[in-house]
Amino acid sequence: MNAAYTVDARVVPRERFYQVACDPRRSVVVEACAGAGKTWMLVSRILRALLDGAEPQQIVAITFTRKAAGEMRQRLAEWLAEFARADHAGRCEALVQRGMDADEAQRAAPLLQALQQRLLEGGRPVEIRTFHAWFSQLLRAAPMALLQALGIAPELQLLEDESELMPEVWRGFHARVLADAALLADYQALVDDCGRSKVLRWLEAGFGKRVELRLAEAQGVLMDSVEGPASVSARFAEETPLDCVGSMRARWQDLALELGQGRNETMRKAASAIEQALSEGASAAELFEVLRARLLTKAGTPVKALATSPLAVALADEIALVQRGLDQQEAQRLHQRLARLSLVLVDSFDHLKKQRGLVDMNDLERGALAVLGDAALAGWVQERLDAQLRHLLIDEFQDTSPLQWQALHAWLSSYSGAGGGGSGQRPLSVFIVGDPKQSIYRFRRAEPRVFAAARDFLQQGLDAAVLACDHTRRNAPQVLAAVNAALSQAQALGEYQGFRPHTTESGGIDGLAGVYRLDAEPTADPAAAETAATAEQTTDDESALPWRPSLSEARHEPELQRRAGEAQRIAQALGELLAQGGLQPGDIFVLARKREGLRVLAQALKTQGIAHVAPEELALLDSPDVRDMLALLDALASPSHDLSLAHALRSPLFGVSEAALLQLSLAARSVRRLGAAEVEDAEVEDAGAPRRSFWQALMLSDEGELEPALCRARSLLSAWSARLQQSTPQELLDRIFAEGDLLARVAQCAPPSERRSRLHALQSLLGLALDLDGGRYATVYGFVRALRQRALSLPAHSEADAVQLLTVHGAKGLEARVVVLMDCDAAPARADHATLLIDWPVDLPGPRRVAFIASESSPPPALDPLMRFEQGERQREELNALYVAMTRAKSRLVISRSLSVRGGGAGSWWQRLHEQAEPWQPAAAAPLPAAGQEVSLLELPLLPEAPPPTQDLARAEPAELVVRTAELDEMAALGEAMHRVLEWASGPRGQGAALETLLGAAAQMYGLDARRSERLERCVRAILTSPDCAPFFDAAQLQWAGNEVPVSHEGQDLRLDRLVLRRPQAGAPAQWWVLDYKLHEAPQRQPEYVQQLQQYRAALQALQPGASVRTAFVTGQGRLVEVD
Repeated sequence: MNAAYTVDARVVPRERFYQVACDPRRSVVVEACAGAGKTWMLVSRILRALLDGAEPQQIVAITFTRKAAGEMRQRLAEWLAEFARADHAGRCEALVQRGMDADEAQRAAPLLQALQQRLLEGGRPVEIRTFHAWFSQLLRAAPMALLQALGIAPELQLLEDESELMPEVWRGFHARVLADAALLADYQALVDDCGRSKVLRWLEAGFGKRVELRLAEAQGVLMDSVEGPASVSARFAEETPLDCVGSMRARWQDLALELGQGRNETMRKAASAIEQALSEGASAAELFEVLRARLLTKAGTPVKALATSPLAVALADEIALVQRGLDQQEAQRLHQRLARLSLVLVDSFDHLKKQRGLVDMNDLERGALAVLGDAALAGWVQERLDAQLRHLLIDEFQDTSPLQWQALHAWLSSYSGAGGGGSGQRPLSVFIVGDPKQSIYRFRRAEPRVFAAARDFLQQGLDAAVLACDHTRRNAPQVLAAVNAALSQAQALGEYQGFRPHTTESGGIDGLAGVYRLDAEPTADPAAAETAATAEQTTDDESALPWRPSLSEARHEPELQRRAGEAQRIAQALGELLAQGGLQPGDIFVLARKREGLRVLAQALKTQGIAHVAPEELALLDSPDVRDMLALLDALASPSHDLSLAHALRSPLFGVSEAALLQLSLAARSVRRLGAAEVEDAEVEDAGAPRRSFWQALMLSDEGELEPALCRARSLLSAWSARLQQSTPQELLDRIFAEGDLLARVAQCAPPSERRSRLHALQSLLGLALDLDGGRYATVYGFVRALRQRALSLPAHSEADAVQLLTVHGAKGLEARVVVLMDCDAAPARADHATLLIDWPVDLPGPRRVAFIASESSPPPALDPLMRFEQGERQREELNALYVAMTRAKSRLVISRSLSVRGGGAGSWWQRLHEQAEPWQPAAAAPLPAAGQEVSLLELPLLPEAPPPTQDLARAEPAELVVRTAELDEMAALGEAMHRVLEWASGPRGQGAALETLLGAAAQMYGLDARRSERLERCVRAILTSPDCAPFFDAAQLQWAGNEVPVSHEGQDLRLDRLVLRRPQAGAPAQWWVLDYKLHEAPQRQPEYVQQLQQYRAALQALQPGASVRTAFVTGQGRLVEVD
């Protein structure tokens, strides 16, 4: 029997383990090692639950990323398809693997065969969501009053990248600080004492932990998280430390007399300085400085030369105590200043989110906790959940935050000892699976202690079985032996807890298996090494660096040189592996804890011609091909921009030579056509002739005098320019890609190792044209401006046939045949000088302490235990990261390092692993197959255009068809423009804006001509000045108002043009109004419009039961048409 499988701490056979783990009727907690098949167990349990009679909508599986959720859905769909096609014996075998006995499997096999068809006919999928998607679903069912009380925008539009808002957040913060004298004093004192950059780091740390700050503030512990000097000594509760110095003047006089009779010079000098300070009537602060300088060393210990004086030793201890009291007093003052300023920064962010109708992940967590924990709402929400759900499954539970666990606990505690919960029906089945050894996301608030808390709660409250699996199907025996040795040794030294030796299913017989080390070559020149060491230590002092001519000599950072050597060794080793055959670039991972080393390695692999995936998400504007396309769009939108046109012409799309571009430049400076006799610049200036743009010079030139590339460019540019006003950015880009044969041209000129990533960047740009802000940009100018102003990133590019360069965090959940760990002997991180400490026991609803401290190496005495705990948690996470990195390797693990001045010390990955690793043996170089690899471009067939399938248009004549289609397009653009102006005019920023400005902006956005712009103005003014409609846009008459409000009803996502709550009038209660904008003068005669409005009313009544809800059309003629 394999001891790697346990149930409730008892060793069991493998069959018994999976029988319990996959039983859908039992609540189960599984702690499983890397490669044990945690996701396999979770999806198998979903399969068993469906076979047990659960409906898909009664099952909710929760994970932490959309990618993981997508993989779960894909695996479930693949299994359902596979079992539908399998024979009876195959289905029985699959069910036995998933915990059924043979007789159960025989009975369930026909159900398994029909399961895919059953789910397809039902039309409802299994709910597989991220935590935040599930929380968002809960909030959409919450009363609007609760969301308003929490300060959460009811639109629930998720903000995924907060960096876009930060410039405006900081502006709001600075405005608040400047307007408040107390806050300004706090800020100026901090900057004077600590420096602006350090204060900025503190504020950013506080902003990153804004949830903890808010909870600590709400519980009244924020300002007291750092105690005052009374925590050092009870004496300081009655008087300040400096007052204590002043009250002891008689004792200082006695000390001066005694020291003046001393035998050594140190005593006499101390006596003289003390006597002088006392005689001159020095203040308590001045006297303290004298006493500290004479009685204490810089380390705070008594001066040895005074040891013969008992009074001097005793008073030195008093001064040391006063110093500790002053340090504690200053630490408290610093913390309170930073806490006040951090709250202002968070307020600025919250205000901006609410103003724009945005929520972030933290808001969803706070809201879910309020919904599930509120005494008034919890019963109603839990009853609904109890009626809808029978199975809850959570993957990667070790990554759960305390706040997420508090929300779950508030819900699950209602089932504790209550059988079927609120409904009294069959009790909820809960399955959580995770591995605390893989918890490496503390920077995202993941807390591995939550796993233990949840395990104990489920075991006691829901009688859950607790399972553990230390058997992996992934790692070769040699790799696993190194894992066991490293973690067991750390545990023996007291650096780690909870590790149990693993066993493996893998045989490791593919010839690759093993653990190897790539060591740095010792430097041949000791003097050069010493110079590099000095430079590395004084990098921050630019005056210590030798002068270099910056225009002719590139900067060579010692750190980059050190990393470049390691990168070259890794690239050479990978080239050797690939040259031996049997291994593809996609079979290799290179992992590092930080991205800097991966960037250097990417250059080394590029030089070697080894295909690789970029080490990180690339900024959109860092892609040269994207910049080429933006230059082209800019030139089309603004033909006078010569630089943009020149940039576009030199791109692979046109391939214009430098000589041809210079010829075009000369033509632009000449008053004659290209190819005619040249005219001197002076003559042009004397003639006063206007200067041509590059665009004009190109379009007015004779075709026979242009080189072929310029002729092609002129033809394409002319055609695209003609379509500019009638095309959206996506349509124009689609035309450019197709007519310019863009992808093929870029693929032709790109090096093989860069080809796929460059094509990916272009395809991502095409997707952005459709997806950015919901495709709201109707003009090329607006689209280009948005791209240049926003810090957008290209989505991560996954490429199967390339070496994957990943951080350890990015590699979690993945595996490869060969894994190289880079920079394994890195120096430990230096102690931070701007830290935020948080003490949050997982069984409490919020932190006990949130404290800003100035130095991790010397924290306030009261915070020293918390600082030691924090350092221990960091050390554990560092070992968790080592475990995650090593267990990605299926066959071969390679560790690498580069020599550094500080070195990694005894706790570095290199020191923990190098004894288990064999030296790398270089192999003979051979040509790499990846360098000449061909790329294939997928081409889709073009389908013939078909007319719209409406009867009227189908019967129309061709000329009539064109006219009527154009009219429909014009009406659609006009309607969208009217929606936009009304949204702006009734929004927070539209109140002070001139209506003409809003009308002009909308006309430009939607490309309206003068006739349609005039009609737009008539419609908007008719609505805003109509006696019937105007009250719905008057903030004084409204209790709440929102535009483009999203709601969900019966599985459908709806969007209300305008939703308002009118104030009570003439004794009548407040009423909700759903308004729908229509250009049509009689929308009530269109059944589909009326049905849509009735659906809006039903959705709102479901969200606001018992409230009065009325619906009406707002027409372009300014009429309010109410619909019953």
